[in-house]
Amino acid sequence: MQAAAGARAAHPGADELVGYFGYGSLVNRATLTTGHVAAHRARLKGWRRTWRPRPQMPALADSGAAVSLPDGATPALLTAHRAESAAIDGLLVIDFAVNLPGIDAREFRYHRREITLADLEFDSMDAAHGLDADITLHVYEARIEHPPAGGPTPILRSYLDAVMQGFLREFGAAGLHRFVSETDAFHMPIHEDRAAPLYPRSVSLSAAEIELFDAALGARVPA
Repeated sequence: MQAAAGARAAHPGADELVGYFGYGSLVNRATLTTGHVAAHRARLKGWRRTWRPRPQMPALADSGAAVSLPDGATPALLTAHRAESAAIDGLLVIDFAVNLPGIDAREFRYHRREITLADLEFDSMDAAHGLDADITLHVYEARIEHPPAGGPTPILRSYLDAVMQGFLREFGAAGLHRFVSETDAFHMPIHEDRAAPLYPRSVSLSAAEIELFDAALGARVPA
């Protein structure tokens, strides 16, 4: 927090706030690292979540995103795209604008798109009324201008654990099942790395969480 305060003091207008809507690992508050101001449960209208092969791009040195799997496999990417009549649960994180480059580095395989307050439905009306009407809001969408990585593209279990724990904590068991049902391409195989996590922001699970996650994943729709 002291480092964040120092960075803000060094930049004029550094107290400017922005928001970014997380629909994957950013839903899990344990993975947030910037000293954000607030986070609000919300539903983003007009977007649909999906798994897809990640774009073939070199990992940034400070992104923690270089993950090597056996047999030339590359972890699948969780993304969202515009889709009329769709909607997805997530967390609107309110943060200082000076922290946005750090989030961009974390999400370097994604474009940062602008959204508006009108695109969001909030779990609490107090959250909606407490936000500045002029605040700039974003959501991250996977880059499609790069070719997809070749070879198998399994879902990384340690990443999936972090995502599902976030949805369970924010939206309960019903929200956890909604995450599975409202995410396309969930038929991809899962790479089991829970015992030795490859995801740099991995989380610890309770036995009850593991049981709930297994039950929710049992409802996945086959390809």
